[in-house]
Amino acid sequence: MDLHTRISQHFTESAHLKFQAVDFLTPGIVAGAERIVQCLLADGKVLACGNGGSAADAQHFSAEMLNRFEMERPGLAAITLTTDASTLTSIANDYDFVEVFSKQVRALGHAPDVLLAISTSGNSPNIVAAVEAAHERGMTVIALTGKDGGRIGEILAPEDIHLCAPGSRTAHIQEIHITAIHCLCDAVDCLLLGVE
Repeated sequence: MDLHTRISQHFTESAHLKFQAVDFLTPGIVAGAERIVQCLLADGKVLACGNGGSAADAQHFSAEMLNRFEMERPGLAAITLTTDASTLTSIANDYDFVEVFSKQVRALGHAPDVLLAISTSGNSPNIVAAVEAAHERGMTVIALTGKDGGRIGEILAPEDIHLCAPGSRTAHIQEIHITAIHCLCDAVDCLLLGVE
């Protein structure tokens, strides 16, 4: 297979999976945006975490919230738990890497806060631990996963929101995740600003 065909195939597969995801994920994205707005209006914040590419997605989400997405508005309270190298390395060194997010959730999170937990497999041990810590703190979880949802899908509470991307390839799951994140940001803005 030549590179032109291979690249074309990547685009085609990505687009196909996104079309598959539309009807499946839209209700959850709406519910997630509504939950985030409820949280913000109650003086809460969104804590976001992930590993690798999902860490970048968590940062992307927080940047869109704190600065702006596409419309001018005041900044919205969001914190990425993946960006403080001193905190991450001290927890990993003194305790265990599994606890790098859960210790932060226990210290910073409380009801009505929301945890945006991102794991393409749904099985990342430190994201699982963060979800469990969020439940202990009375927080709602919005989980972005893929494949079959993994362990995270199994431990979510009924009031949590699970956005499980179709597909089995990590790259395509991440592509759906970033689209879902953009949709969440846009929907939050629409709910807060009354955009037509």
